[in-house]
Amino acid sequence: MTTRSNAKKQLLEVNVIEAIDNTPAFIKDGCAPLNIDDPSFYLNREFSLLEFNIRVLEQSLDENYPLLERLKFLLIFSSNLDEFFEIRVSGLKKQVKFSREQRGADGLLPHQVLTTISQVVHEQVDRQYRILNEVLLPALAEQNIRFIRRRHWTSKIKAWARKFFKEEIVPIMSPIGLDPTHPFPLLVNKSLNFIVELEGTDLFGRNSGLAIVPAPRSLPRIVRIPDEIGGEGDNYVFLSSLIHAHADDLFPGMQVKGCYQFRLTRNADLSVDEEDVEDLARALKGELFARRYGDAVRLEVVDVCPKHLSDYLCEQFNLTENELYRVNGPVNLTRLFSITSLVSHPELQAKPFSPAIPKVLQKKKDNIFAILAKIDVLLLHPFESFPCVVDFIKQAAKDPNVLAIRQTLYRTGANSEVVDGLVEAARNGKEVTAVIELRARFDEESNLQLASRLQEAGAIVTYGVVGFKTHAKMCLILRREGNDLRRYAHLGTGNYHASNARLYTDYSLLTADVALCEDIYKLFGQLIGMGKTQRMKKIFYSPFTLKKNLLEMISREASAASQGLPARIILKVNGLTDTKMIKALYKASQAGVKIDLIVRGKCCLRPGVTGVSHNIQVRSVIGRFLEHSRVFYFLNGGEEKIYLSSADWMERNLDMRVETCFPVEGKKLIDRVKKELDLYIRDNTYSWILQTDGSYIRAVPQEGQEPISAQQILFEQFTNPTTSR
Repeated sequence: MTTRSNAKKQLLEVNVIEAIDNTPAFIKDGCAPLNIDDPSFYLNREFSLLEFNIRVLEQSLDENYPLLERLKFLLIFSSNLDEFFEIRVSGLKKQVKFSREQRGADGLLPHQVLTTISQVVHEQVDRQYRILNEVLLPALAEQNIRFIRRRHWTSKIKAWARKFFKEEIVPIMSPIGLDPTHPFPLLVNKSLNFIVELEGTDLFGRNSGLAIVPAPRSLPRIVRIPDEIGGEGDNYVFLSSLIHAHADDLFPGMQVKGCYQFRLTRNADLSVDEEDVEDLARALKGELFARRYGDAVRLEVVDVCPKHLSDYLCEQFNLTENELYRVNGPVNLTRLFSITSLVSHPELQAKPFSPAIPKVLQKKKDNIFAILAKIDVLLLHPFESFPCVVDFIKQAAKDPNVLAIRQTLYRTGANSEVVDGLVEAARNGKEVTAVIELRARFDEESNLQLASRLQEAGAIVTYGVVGFKTHAKMCLILRREGNDLRRYAHLGTGNYHASNARLYTDYSLLTADVALCEDIYKLFGQLIGMGKTQRMKKIFYSPFTLKKNLLEMISREASAASQGLPARIILKVNGLTDTKMIKALYKASQAGVKIDLIVRGKCCLRPGVTGVSHNIQVRSVIGRFLEHSRVFYFLNGGEEKIYLSSADWMERNLDMRVETCFPVEGKKLIDRVKKELDLYIRDNTYSWILQTDGSYIRAVPQEGQEPISAQQILFEQFTNPTTSR
């Protein structure tokens, strides 16, 4: 836990529980009705997502993390909030705007939710900047990483700043004076801009007024001061400081009365009606441009901006005071990510590590197919090597006996090694078919590029099924072995993205199981071609069989508990919002099933309600790595069942996407995954326990208890050569 002083802690904390607590009185009093359809039993999705982001922000105060990692958590909070406004808030505003408000399972209407969001986010953004200015920046300064404010510029820095501004900034700036012939410009989503108040008369005799100065995205938002100017250490100035200091140079002959930075967030959700387009890729390209100029949803301005100017900006963007956020510092904090990996300060960053390679793959490194023909290989990233998965595809590309490769791609990157392998395979004459999900949010442009690259190499590229995102992660390889054809497969809970695989926890299964590979073959057939749903032997998949089978397995546990038999459910997902799944868990709890839910982000289930969810505990684990794996455990009358999946328990995953859910088989692998789940349940260091009122309380070791961090234990277990598998 953090070692902050009580005074510092009190300074930086705000009471967010009161702001978002909509716990009904009858639950607070401990006498709840048993009607599980009652909206009071469901937490609001948006409030729960905000709670997750608050937990992320809290990590920036935890001194157990290296200093630059703490800064990274603070910046992730900003990045998450950007997406929250671009997608979630914009969706709510759209309902209100068109008078199509729909109540959520919790009974709240969008306009009610928006009011609370504004209150909570204002408090948390204020808190974020206090953490930055009063905790992190002073701590960085102690380590000789400084952001020099204008009032502290030396004469040397002033001279360098003026020269840099004239040579590097002025030539590409385009100040826009506002008058009848120069209307307010259309500004790009999340771009840095300045509103400037002027006094005097320009060359054409135009009187004083206002101007807008957009900061080109090609300019760095933080600029390193040369060592001979700044002195010892790493010294920086913000681009905004350079522009504020020299704004007069942009308006010759006029006096700048004030220059204030601001940033506009717009609706960034794409809207493509697949039923009405002949070419999805072409339609998506048009929408990507439109994303930059969607409806305004949030305005951030520097806190010293006069009210008449902030009011003017709100009027231009059709925003209210509740949608205005005044900040004490740069409005675009995410640009600070560039310093979180400073080469000069490795001691302030998380220790680098080399993921373990399972011993079974070390023995016959050059022939992975011979290994998989005998044994399944289960990998837990990032503790175990994702390059093992890449090698699986690369070996297939080179192997003369491999005839065909089929692959789904959701978030990958056009220049990834996985795509390199598929390109090589296609050029080597193998039949390569890629199902690319073009609509992976904020990766659309990258996916269009990789589609073009694969097509140019001779691969067949399809975009899945109309109306359903293809979110399943699977690869199928067909190989000739003597007179037989044999299939090999990879199934995963995460994306084929090498960078994410070093930051996200995910499972990968490499297998040659005949029934499992046959199921994958059938599913690819449905994604690529057309035809009726085919019966699967081992795989459950949405939107057809996954939800139905999960509900049946929950019901089976409830039935066992009602008969006095042992019953147990453990669920690890990123989000739990599907009302049908929550109701099923409530019924299981009422029947006596012990249920542990490890839900990283949003969770609409309200735990701890007597007579409804008293047998359910919900925890969220926030640590160095982003928890991303989806694991479902059912005691199943002693014949334990464990499934891994690409799907969260959310409506979009279970009803509107193509997802896979596949079994972990064999006692050795089942016992292994059980132990890893148990670590997360026992985590008392980085776990947050969901309370009945929707708030989270951080778990702490009780007296006499040993501190347990699931991620740290797994990290040590897999990266220690004596214990790697």
